[in-house]
Amino acid sequence: MSRLLAGPPLSRTDTRVDFDVWSTTATLVVTDPDSLDAALAELDDELAGIDATCSRFRGDSEINRVLATPGRDVQLSPVLNAAITAALRVAVLTDYLVDPTVAAAVIAQGYDSDIAAVVARAMTDGSIGTSTAAGRPAPGAWRIRHDPATAVLHLPAGVAIDLGATAKALAADRAATRIARATGRGVLVGLGGDIAVAGEPPAGGWRIAIAEDHRGSAQTHQTVSITSGGLATSSTTVRRWRTSSGWVHHIVDPRTGENPVPLWRTASVAAASCVDANAAATAAIVLGADATDWLVTRGLPALLIDINGSAHALAGWPASEKAA
Repeated sequence: MSRLLAGPPLSRTDTRVDFDVWSTTATLVVTDPDSLDAALAELDDELAGIDATCSRFRGDSEINRVLATPGRDVQLSPVLNAAITAALRVAVLTDYLVDPTVAAAVIAQGYDSDIAAVVARAMTDGSIGTSTAAGRPAPGAWRIRHDPATAVLHLPAGVAIDLGATAKALAADRAATRIARATGRGVLVGLGGDIAVAGEPPAGGWRIAIAEDHRGSAQTHQTVSITSGGLATSSTTVRRWRTSSGWVHHIVDPRTGENPVPLWRTASVAAASCVDANAAATAAIVLGADATDWLVTRGLPALLIDINGSAHALAGWPASEKAA
C-alpha cells in the first residue's frame, strides 16, 4: 500500500533511493548499504501513516473526519495527536506566524487539492482563488483546545486546520528517528525542502545543496554540512500558481490571510529538528524585513535570498562556500 503511495524509485544506489511522493520528491540516504531496504520499509510506513491521518486532500483522512465534527471532543490517533501537538507548538513558538488555522485562507487562494492539480487547473482556468475568504486573518490556533496527554481535540465551529506547514517536516523527523532506531545506522530523510538526519553521520557530516527547487532544476546557492537535527528551505517561487488576480503561492500570512509582502525568494534554516527549521523558514518568509532580527535573536542559522537574488547569511550560517 505505502509503496503504491510513494511510487517506484526514480533512482537508486547502494545507499540512496529517490522517489516521488505528495507532488514532491523523497530522498533516503543511509550510511550502511545493508540497511537501505529496512530503512525504506520504515520510511514507506511513516509516509503512509502521515498521509492517512494528516492529508486534507483525502476524503477518508483522519483530519477530515475531525474537521467534520466541530464543537465536539474528538479522540485522536497517536499519529494525528503528534501532528496536532507539533502544529500547535510551532504556532506558539512563532508567535502564531505559522498557524494551522490558515486553512480557509489557503483554500481561498486556490490551494484546495494536491499542488500538482492546482497548478494544472490554473494553467487553463485563471479564475481559481477568487473566494471572498481570501484576505481574512486566520481565526487563531489559540482557539483550539487540545490535550496531548489524553489525545483529545476540540475544534470550535468555523475553525479549520491545515497541517501542510508542519506535517511534511514532522514526517521527515519521525522517519529519520525510527530508521536510526531500527537499523542502528546514520540516515538522512528529505521530503521536498525538508531534511532530517539521525544516527551517526558520515565523515564530514551530511552535505546538502541549498537551492530554491529541491529537484535540482534551480541554481545551487551553497553546499552546507549538518551532523544532527534538521534543515529546511521555504520558497515562494516553486509552489505557486496564477489566478485571476495574479500569481500566488502556498505561504499565507495568518495576520492577513494573504501572501506576505514579497521580500524573500527563499529562506533556509538549520535547527534542532526539521519541524523547527521549517517553522522558522516559513516564519521568515512571513516576517519579511523583520525576519533577520527574529532569526538572530533566536540563534537560528539561516540563509535568506531576497527577490533580487542577494544572499544574507545570519546567526552563524557560513557566508561563503569555503566556510560551509
